[in-house]
Amino acid sequence: MKKSDFYYDLPEERIAQTPVEPRNAARMMQVDRKTGEITHQHFYNLCDHLKKGDLLVLNDSRVLPARLYGEKIGSGGFIEFLLLEQKGDKLWSLICRPGKRAKVGARFSFGGGRLIGEVVAVCEDGNRIVQFECEGNFFTALEDIGQMPLPPYITEKLQDKERYQTVYSRELGSAAAPTAGLHFTKEMLEDLQARGIEIAYVTLHVGLGTFRPVKEDNILDHKMHSEHYMMPQETVDKIKAAKASGGRVIAVGTTSCRTLESAAQFHDTLCACEGYTDIFIYPGYEFRVLDGLITNFHLPESTLIMLVSAFLGYDHTMHAYRTAVEEEYRFFSFGDAMLIL
Repeated sequence: MKKSDFYYDLPEERIAQTPVEPRNAARMMQVDRKTGEITHQHFYNLCDHLKKGDLLVLNDSRVLPARLYGEKIGSGGFIEFLLLEQKGDKLWSLICRPGKRAKVGARFSFGGGRLIGEVVAVCEDGNRIVQFECEGNFFTALEDIGQMPLPPYITEKLQDKERYQTVYSRELGSAAAPTAGLHFTKEMLEDLQARGIEIAYVTLHVGLGTFRPVKEDNILDHKMHSEHYMMPQETVDKIKAAKASGGRVIAVGTTSCRTLESAAQFHDTLCACEGYTDIFIYPGYEFRVLDGLITNFHLPESTLIMLVSAFLGYDHTMHAYRTAVEEEYRFFSFGDAMLIL
């Protein structure tokens, strides 16, 4: 298939710049996987489509406030760091700008000296390896002085950093939020469980590669970025129990979907595991675990809309997206939801 097959025309004003309040007041398009039939609801209606014994699988990764603004020690010149991956104790791979100020040995101060970073290596791709120093816990300092690395299409300043976190986030490590889960409130999760709907968690730390565009015209030539995931035994047990009792396994977000399918594909059978995945799901993929998917509306020609097309079917997906534009749904990270069953 061609990249252009997944293009749709999206007016700029349909890109959500701020989240709705409360979280579960977002609109929700429900799409029948077999027929493509569409109904328009709100996210707080989710329980009407689930039944006792169904299992929701959520990604509990928490977004690092990974953008740091500081100054070069000595000259005072401005510097911006964007943390990418932890390489050791307070040792990070990161993107910086302006790069000309970040030569090996250069030292930078953030938060009035709360964090000090020294460039210890320059990578072939231009990224830097930086060793940080701080008094106390590094991640506490990062939570206090770091900024959320919002996607490039969100231009408004986020007033509350927690609105770019799910209410169940706990495993710090993502460069971007698993946004399908942003619609849940704690009260809604409690209500679902009271109705007999099971909840399980996986972890996939979302990388900035999630925003990387597909450049090759033939999608099979695209190389996916790699992300770290964890599948706990408790979740494996809940999935097997749901399947055995006739319940449905519903992934909350493409990251949960990729974790479930990676665990099943890489090990031939679903089992507790941990590792890195660069799984690329596109039309023709045979799903091993999923029975349903909750997701947001994704960028044209992205690997995420390709994943949705693999699960829902290409024609149903593109029709749903055209309908969402016509019905003035809100798109992307802070946008509305789609439920596929």
